[in-house]
Amino acid sequence: VQLQACGGGLVQTGGSLRLSCAASGRTFTNFIMAWFRQAPGKEREFVASIRWNGGRTDYADSVKGRFTISRDNAKNTVYLQMNSLKPEDTAIYSCAARHFAASNYAYRGQGTQVTVSS
Repeated sequence: VQLQACGGGLVQTGGSLRLSCAASGRTFTNFIMAWFRQAPGKEREFVASIRWNGGRTDYADSVKGRFTISRDNAKNTVYLQMNSLKPEDTAIYSCAARHFAASNYAYRGQGTQVTVSS
């Protein structure tokens, strides 16, 4: 299984970025796809998740109303649209996947750097 994230970059406060996560290596029916982030000196934190089938979404309180997670089943890709970015959103963002009945994310991909300048 491969999860490849891309789309990061440098943006000013208030700007937007869209991250993509291309998934391959298996079918992801009944999986939950998620985005996590890790800022320098901090632990990795959950950002958002989406059910591969059904589309139910969940968000961290810190990004609700600003970030939107979505998926394109035909392209096996999950997106994270990030609007109204703040300096505290600066982190390495990575995607992960787990079966909906599992408690841990068994699959994790490499991250993409997002830097928000003030």
